[in-house]
Amino acid sequence: MEYRSSSTQPERERNVALPKPARSPEAAARAARSQAGTARTPQRLTAVGCGLLVLLGVLAGGGLDKLMFDSSGVLLGLAYLAVCFRASVRVRSSDLAAAPISGPICFALALLLFGKNAGPGWGGHLIGLAESLALDAGWLFAGTALSVTIALARHFSLAHARRKAAS
Repeated sequence: MEYRSSSTQPERERNVALPKPARSPEAAARAARSQAGTARTPQRLTAVGCGLLVLLGVLAGGGLDKLMFDSSGVLLGLAYLAVCFRASVRVRSSDLAAAPISGPICFALALLLFGKNAGPGWGGHLIGLAESLALDAGWLFAGTALSVTIALARHFSLAHARRKAAS
């Protein structure tokens, strides 16, 4: 005895494709952008991400400088300038103040770890930090000024774009 389905619908009608689930407007916009071939907007850093980027970059530059040249000098300063530039360009517009603030703090931490040691104990470390900050002040001011300049330029550019869009 043959088993037949109790369905009265022909085989073609039972295999009807279900509609796709609805997509959010953001997902539809992303799909349209990717199909149009336009460039994606770069991912932005949060304030914490900006601080971590600067810290890791400066620590890497300071460690490499200590290993190669046994000092905290040019390589640390160049790494600081490069990381300050990158962080200032990549930080979100709502967190623009994070780049100029996190840079000098991370630079001081790198100097504390890889800078000169003037003597034993914490006193020697603090005196060595003060000496390193005095000797490397040019790098510190240059990187901080670069971050402040980029952050201010981005802030005023965004404010101008908002005013122009509102009118």
